[in-house]
Amino acid sequence: MDVGRETRELPRTARGLRTRAALVAAARRVFERDGYIDARLTDITAEARCAVGSFYTYFANKEEIFAAVLEEAKEEMLHPNVREMTGTDDPVAVIEAANRAYLEAYARNARLMRLLDQVADIDEGVRELRRRRSEAFTRRNARAIRELQVRGVADPELDALLAATALSSMVSRMAQLTFVQGEPWELDELVETLTRLWTNALRITG
Repeated sequence: MDVGRETRELPRTARGLRTRAALVAAARRVFERDGYIDARLTDITAEARCAVGSFYTYFANKEEIFAAVLEEAKEEMLHPNVREMTGTDDPVAVIEAANRAYLEAYARNARLMRLLDQVADIDEGVRELRRRRSEAFTRRNARAIRELQVRGVADPELDALLAATALSSMVSRMAQLTFVQGEPWELDELVETLTRLWTNALRITG
């Protein structure tokens, strides 16, 4: 897979945007229903109710539309505006809201996340997409940790990027165990525990 192809320029017309969105939505349904390997472009275009020829206006192949499906999920799961949504600068409240938003988004996307893990095992390009997705999540969290350190409410001796990598991996792994592998953790219990672990690890003081 050419991992750079998911950055192809978006259509410039409203009709083009609608057609592309319909193809991406249809592709997600087909991938989740049939799996990545067995999904066919003809199934995707039939699901989207468009001609096969129209597909190639927006995507080169199955790999490229899978990347577009993953990109949409990434945007949902990064939840960059948690602080604005909570209306507070209280670090514990923001961490709690961020953890809850991520876990809820992961639950909504659990079938796609399972598929991502499976395809990443066999496709180097998808592995790279997953790595970049994880890196974006981690770097966003690292920026948040640095802000807390500047405010004097988090341990200033921590390496923000390393701490974010460890803590983000913990949350992501618990989401995978719960919503993909079926471990019987309740959402509220997960949020409370993961928030406490984040808070204790960063030595939040206010």
